[in-house]
Amino acid sequence: MKILLSNDDGFRAPGLVALYEALKDLGQVDVVAPEHNNSAKSNALTLHSPLYVNQAPNGFRYVNGTPADCVHIALTGLLGYKPDLVVSGINNGANMGDDTLYSGTVGAAMEGYLFGIPAIAFSQVERQWAHIESAAQVARELVQQLMHSHSTEGLPWLLNVNIPNRPRAELKPLRVTRLGRRHAAEPVITQVNPRGETMYWIGSAGPAKDDREGTDFHATHLGHVSLTPLHVDLTEYPSLSLWAQRLEEGAA
Repeated sequence: MKILLSNDDGFRAPGLVALYEALKDLGQVDVVAPEHNNSAKSNALTLHSPLYVNQAPNGFRYVNGTPADCVHIALTGLLGYKPDLVVSGINNGANMGDDTLYSGTVGAAMEGYLFGIPAIAFSQVERQWAHIESAAQVARELVQQLMHSHSTEGLPWLLNVNIPNRPRAELKPLRVTRLGRRHAAEPVITQVNPRGETMYWIGSAGPAKDDREGTDFHATHLGHVSLTPLHVDLTEYPSLSLWAQRLEEGAA
């Protein structure tokens, strides 16, 4: 089993270290992660400045770019082989609902998926890394289960997994969920710098809007590990015929 491991919190992040320690004896595990925190970078690629790869004393390789950069570089030349699985995380905080569109953690996993490789994004629901070893154990158990069921063979898939910050014995069974929804983000925060210029800080994410039973929000609130299968096709299929009709009427 060959596993490529990345994240968006940076190569020194406790979540990445814990995940590596949990997976390292399952096969060949290579780490290619961002040099610095790259949260909310989604699938961004760096196209207008050079990227450099360095190696830390622990063997982790790090890139002065985004999470997607890391996986892209690894898969298009750095590794020299195609891994069986791309794993991203463990993120410092939840990636549920609309967050998945912005998430660098999900973006790294999605880059592997776009290259035809099964991929998983792991996140903890709360920040500050409480019970990170427990989350890493959950990740290991899921990877082992997928390995034993030969799920890494055949067509690729993309999974988004969120783990409550609880001891392993207190975590409830995994639930397969859909993405919930959030309200709009909190208002932008403005400050004035010493030169009198106005600075803007993006506000915090809004509260859950759709956290009904069956969503990732609902499952993790009850203490369950949440697993949501994702796909990349953003086409709104039910409205294809509607838009065709609108355009025909407008041209008449």
